[in-house]
Amino acid sequence: MTPPLTISRLPTPDVSVAVPGSKSETNRALVCAALAGGTSILRNPSFSDDSLLMVKALDALGIRVEGDPSGRELRVRGTGGKIPVRAAALSCGNAGTTLRFSTALCALGDGEYLIDGDERMRARPIQDLLDALTLLGVRATSLHGNDCPPVRVATRGIEGGDAVLAGDTSSQFLTALLLVSPHARRSVNLRIESGLVSKPYVDLTERVMGAFGVPIVRAGYVHFSVRANQSYRGLAYSVEPDASSAGYFWAIAAVTGGRIRVNGLGASCAQADVALLDRLSDMGCAVTRNGDGSEVRGARPLRGIETTMTDCPDAVPTLAAVALFAEGPTTIRGVAHLRDKESDRLAAIAAEWGKLGARVEVFDDGLRIEPGPLRPATLSTHDDHRIAMSAAVIGAGAGGVTIENPDCVAKSFPGFFEVLGRLRNGA
Repeated sequence: MTPPLTISRLPTPDVSVAVPGSKSETNRALVCAALAGGTSILRNPSFSDDSLLMVKALDALGIRVEGDPSGRELRVRGTGGKIPVRAAALSCGNAGTTLRFSTALCALGDGEYLIDGDERMRARPIQDLLDALTLLGVRATSLHGNDCPPVRVATRGIEGGDAVLAGDTSSQFLTALLLVSPHARRSVNLRIESGLVSKPYVDLTERVMGAFGVPIVRAGYVHFSVRANQSYRGLAYSVEPDASSAGYFWAIAAVTGGRIRVNGLGASCAQADVALLDRLSDMGCAVTRNGDGSEVRGARPLRGIETTMTDCPDAVPTLAAVALFAEGPTTIRGVAHLRDKESDRLAAIAAEWGKLGARVEVFDDGLRIEPGPLRPATLSTHDDHRIAMSAAVIGAGAGGVTIENPDCVAKSFPGFFEVLGRLRNGA
């Protein structure tokens, strides 16, 4: 546990910033590259804890990944859809993407594999994925019978065929299955029940798989098919900057009345969390998106809004931070799945924002934030990187916010506080 960090009010910024590569895109590209024929080079990948855990999982499965943060590249030696080892124990920390993708990857093997995480990960449900893998011919079970990790996968490869998958907990279950489906013995046909959350992340999966040479056939967000006996091809792949990380700086512009431009995330970016720009516009900010970046100019006053964020849940804590500076309440709905993230984010926001003087009402699927005069407070991160960075947004706008365990931001953005410090210096 690192010492607490106090964030003082930020002078009105007028800067451009760069953020690291997308964690979500990096982890998808790592899986495609690992299964490809030949070597792939990933440029501008994320070197966050979650992506490094994905690299560690691939290494445990006998798949070589080389590179370092200073080089800004990763070299992945693909195995042509094979899992080189017949037994492995994978430790995925609290990285949901890594654990879910690794579970599906292990299903391609020939042997028995154990996939586990930390205490919080052991409370995050995975049974929907295990049920779908079972329908596709794999023995995948929750070791303690509680629908959560640790998971045991006993397999002789994925047979394929038809499977039904619930979509209301996480789109990562669908992505995990899609990523490995080209190497099933028969074509894989997936039908989504219960509605699908975080749809743009599935679009991202389709885009990454297509870049590596494997198409998905789909009917909206209900039916997905991947033809068997296809192969990913090794290639050089460039990862976009991370829109989730960019959101904290757009939010800082909003709460300080400044201007912050994030380079590399222009009008063509389709990552889920660029949707935060629309919400900030609705609150009164001036938003500009063009070919090489996106900019937010803060407004006085900001106004509270009512919105649904089912497809961009990771941006909810960021918007909730901005809501403290608005005139009138902000209501966010459609995000019940936030309870199963690195923390119960709805409960965490209510608890911590309450310390600052706000009134937060929690619903089954969201929350309502009524801002009040902000007072200094020490905030728990709940060991959740997004709560920590959103707390820093509040500190930048109001000062007097002390963040416990600030280093938990390394899960997605190891250099976050260094970039924030450069804003303070006008760089």
